[in-house]
Amino acid sequence: MVFETDKEVLDWYEKQPRALSETFISEIPWDDVPRYPLNPKFVPVLVYMRDIEIFTEVYHNELKRTPTGKDPVISKFMERWGIEEITHGEVLNKFLELAGYLQGDGWMEKAKKSIPFSYTANTYITTMLTNLVGKSFTGAHMTWGAINEMTAQQSYRRLWMLAEHPVLEKILRAIVREESAHAQFYWSIARLELNRSEFAQKLARFIIRKFWSPVGQGTKPEEDANLMITTLFDGEEGVNWVDKHITQRVKQLPSFEDVDIVTKRIATVALPKTVTA
Repeated sequence: MVFETDKEVLDWYEKQPRALSETFISEIPWDDVPRYPLNPKFVPVLVYMRDIEIFTEVYHNELKRTPTGKDPVISKFMERWGIEEITHGEVLNKFLELAGYLQGDGWMEKAKKSIPFSYTANTYITTMLTNLVGKSFTGAHMTWGAINEMTAQQSYRRLWMLAEHPVLEKILRAIVREESAHAQFYWSIARLELNRSEFAQKLARFIIRKFWSPVGQGTKPEEDANLMITTLFDGEEGVNWVDKHITQRVKQLPSFEDVDIVTKRIATVALPKTVTA
């Protein structure tokens, strides 16, 4: 899909039905969750995913302090985006509980309190710099968001394929439908913003190539992000999956034809050092 204006992108997004509606969630066969085995190696991955989804509130508040977040189209999108992402986290937590991995009543507050001060400090500095640059930073924000949403989407796909748990697959397929809509919004707005300014293109390329890290890294430790990568994308097959479904899509953005930072970052963890050297 190719849109000509920001409003067209928003109009398309708002027409997308909720995959995780209240009806859908109520009809998930929750009683069947403990009837199927869940390999324990996927539990840290699910906890990581759950936490990143509920951290959306943190990301949303950060973005609202920037010109990007004050844009009326992006702001309107983020109102629904925030609700959907938190719902993803709550549903994943319920699955973990029913699978026998009790998280406790205060899991959400505990997860948010675990965000390191270094992340908060770095974000404060970044927000100040973003406000100095102004609207030209929106292309970088949207490109970063597109990469992260595509990464989340593909991570969920890999998880249901590897875990082979029918109830988890049903949940993740619904989450992926919503993540796909988020990725399409971010990617489409990024394309429009980058097309408007050569400076925005150069800035976005610089930011992504120098500072991009896997979704969640920063709010979560790097070793947790690496564990998710090795669990879901290990080996040449996993790296090729990332390249096909994420990097090639990123390369379709203006001035990003040769940017392969996502594939390289995954390969540094998922492939033996002798291969990536």
